Amino acid sequence: MSTVGILANPMAGRDVRRLAARASTTTLEIKRDQVSRAAIGAVAGGAKRLLVVAEPFRISVSAVEHLDLDAEIEVIDVGAELRALDTRRAIAKMREADCGALVVLGGDGTQRVVAKAWRDAPLVPLSTGTNNVFPLHVEATAAGLAAGLVASARVPLAEVARPVKVVNIAIDGEEPDLALIDAVLLVDDAVGNFMPFEPRKLRRVVLARAEPAAVGMSPIGGLLHPCGDADDFGVDVICGAPGDPGRTLLAPISPGLFRMVRIRAARRIALGEIVAVEGPGVLAFDGDRERKLAAGQRAVLSVSRDGPRRIDVDAVLARSAREGAFLDRAHWHDPFDEAFGGGDCC
Repeated sequence: MSTVGILANPMAGRDVRRLAARASTTTLEIKRDQVSRAAIGAVAGGAKRLLVVAEPFRISVSAVEHLDLDAEIEVIDVGAELRALDTRRAIAKMREADCGALVVLGGDGTQRVVAKAWRDAPLVPLSTGTNNVFPLHVEATAAGLAAGLVASARVPLAEVARPVKVVNIAIDGEEPDLALIDAVLLVDDAVGNFMPFEPRKLRRVVLARAEPAAVGMSPIGGLLHPCGDADDFGVDVICGAPGDPGRTLLAPISPGLFRMVRIRAARRIALGEIVAVEGPGVLAFDGDRERKLAAGQRAVLSVSRDGPRRIDVDAVLARSAREGAFLDRAHWHDPFDEAFGGGDCC
């Protein structure tokens, strides 16, 4: 069965960072409407089964419960408690259900949790978070349509979804980890701190993507050595405290928030090249402070191209258009047609 999983992180775009910068808040209503549009698009693309996740705010459940779609809709209950573990459990179930494509609403942090649960997931990531380098800025209708076309095998996944780069992290004596965009070593900081990074605490930034037009850690490399997803290299930046040797870089470390960052060195690194860091400090991945390094504890970082298969929405729809996939289709029913007097033209 052609199955599309749809997941919206209720907490993405709603955390305390909005008090310290100028990031927009993504409301629950906006997410609900995006899920509705993605679901409708997925069925229009050929999906016959949709999986959505139950959570306390009922974003996805309320988005689809009154849709009159020609598809089976299944609600996954993972006992959601508004934690990252909810996403990991939901994605694991979607993988078990053999989803042909996923539509995930969230920022870099949300998409990273998806990648940890399903490393090579066939993914359409939609931007609703604070740091949004990895997600796509596309209309949810088109995102769902592309997911449905891939899940139904009307468009081969391998031809429209290249594996993305990731930063791999191996920590002495602990479980390995990964980041989709950036892995950062900070000093004098704490795991779980949600405030924007203070540049004087930055010591090392390893980037799978160094985007000059982004905000967050990515432009710290991107304004020195631009590196997009198509580039087969990463970027390594050594930072310092005020007064250390080096130059200062004006960088947007959060939406609408510029800071001066002390740059001691910056360079491209080849895929697979090792960057070693040592504690004490805190490691942050894709904007979230996650792991504490004890004094002398070592972590090894490297960039590789073996992450999720991010579906190129434009490529899917262009290919489908060239093949006439939207011509001479069977009748399409939408309840809006009856409510507002619309309908088929012929």
